[in-house]
Amino acid sequence: MTMMATLLTHPGPWQDGAHDAPAFWPVFPITFGLFWLAVFAGAFYLVRRRVNAGAAATAAARDPLAGAQATLADRFARGEIDEDEYHARLSALRYGA
Repeated sequence: MTMMATLLTHPGPWQDGAHDAPAFWPVFPITFGLFWLAVFAGAFYLVRRRVNAGAAATAAARDPLAGAQATLADRFARGEIDEDEYHARLSALRYGA
C-alpha cells in the first residue's frame, strides 16, 4: 500500500522536482500587449488621416482660390509646367489678370 501511495503522489518525471516557470514566460504577455498597442495605434493613425483629409477637402471647397493654387502647385511639383508658367498662372489667379 505504501508503494502505491508513493507512486500516486509522486509528481512524475516531467517535473523532475523543479516547480519554477520557464524564464521566457514574460515574452508572451508583452508581445500580446505590443500587438494590441500596434493595432490601436494603426487605427488611430488611419482615423486621424481620414479626418485631416476631409478637413483639407472642406477647406478647398470653401475657398476655390486655395484649391486652384494647390492644384497649380501640384502640377508644378510633378513637372507638368515650368517655373515661368507657374508664376504666370499664379499671378493670374491672385490678381485676375
